[in-house]
Amino acid sequence: MIVCGIVIGGGIFALPPLVASTAGSAKWMFGAWALGAVLTLVGSLCYAELAATFPHAGGDYHFLTRAFGRDVSFFFGWARVVVTTTGPTAVHAYIFGDYASRILSFGTASPAVYAALVVVLLTALNIVGLKESSRTQNIITLLLIVGMGLVAFGGFQAPAAAPDGATAGLPAASAPLVGLSLVFVLFAYGGWNEAAYVSAELRGGRRAILTALLAAIAVITILYLVFVAALDTGLGFEGLKASKAPAADVAGRAFGPFGQTLIATVVCLSVLASSNATMIVGARSNYALGLDWPIVSFMGRWDRKRDVPVSAFLVQGAITLALVVFAAFEKDQVRTMVEFTAPVFWFFFMLTGIALFVLRRKYVHVVRPFAVPFYPVLPLIFVGTCAFLFWNSLRYAQSQHALQVAFGVMAVGLVLWLIARLKRP
Repeated sequence: MIVCGIVIGGGIFALPPLVASTAGSAKWMFGAWALGAVLTLVGSLCYAELAATFPHAGGDYHFLTRAFGRDVSFFFGWARVVVTTTGPTAVHAYIFGDYASRILSFGTASPAVYAALVVVLLTALNIVGLKESSRTQNIITLLLIVGMGLVAFGGFQAPAAAPDGATAGLPAASAPLVGLSLVFVLFAYGGWNEAAYVSAELRGGRRAILTALLAAIAVITILYLVFVAALDTGLGFEGLKASKAPAADVAGRAFGPFGQTLIATVVCLSVLASSNATMIVGARSNYALGLDWPIVSFMGRWDRKRDVPVSAFLVQGAITLALVVFAAFEKDQVRTMVEFTAPVFWFFFMLTGIALFVLRRKYVHVVRPFAVPFYPVLPLIFVGTCAFLFWNSLRYAQSQHALQVAFGVMAVGLVLWLIARLKRP
């Protein structure tokens, strides 16, 4: 449920038109979504080996520490604190604000108000305790899947009319931009790796992480393909390309005004699930960083009564709120936060893939409950995919301001690391 809740976020409701436009045809569009699932599966197999062999609440942080040492993992941990979990949480909060404002608006600042409320309320929920948070996560994710099913039903129930003469005369795309399509597709699939942060808390032994990842990706792939097929059926391929809110358009055609409210509710549920799941795993990486580095040791305290790292949640919530305020002054809040997050995220994701090769050599005799099949081919595909997305996130970023802020907060981490090294070898 945590993996499904993170992955099935606002992206699936916003990105299908971009995938359709860059793919050029329905055939290439579905091919891109299917290829995205395959690449996600390849990455999952890599993470399953790492998490099954070295289960730890620190996830990637722990893998990088074992592979490259504490200095490299410090920068990854710092990136988690200030960029790669707080940024996506701010994105989800703003998507929630945009759609919730269609139901009840507070004026021009309504999206920011909703975004701030989401961050505060979910932080408080997670501090109450793990049981309450995980139960809420399960309920929200189940409601999200049901809601997506209703939208898909509407798309198949009310198919688009056959194209008229004007539409039929439109020229076909000369060549599909499959690479650019994958950028959008893999963004929609992003977040499955967060399961590594709860690998030490799973029931069922070390191989349970493999079952959890494969089950989640199977559910997500089926949902995505059915959902995109419903959008294509309900709007037609050209209609899908032109739509700004395809799920809302489909629901409106199938159910009338009620459909508009329905889709707004579904999107709000999806981003609540994504935000809550991201907070659950994000605080655990903050906790791992606090355990290892005295300069941020206040985050390494675990509240045994609540079974959560309270300080880590408070730090995460405060930084996310600061990002919400920062984005409130930008023209496109969601895009700004995506461009703020993407380069740092894909760089360290690539580094984790490289760590798999290093750990194979450093820990030859460690028992691996699960090993990546077709080694080293699949891990090389994973690393290459991450490098491709890192390069594209820098190349296509329109907001240089967002990139400057991202690299600026990473520079603050460099200062903290230098202070820590000067105080203690």
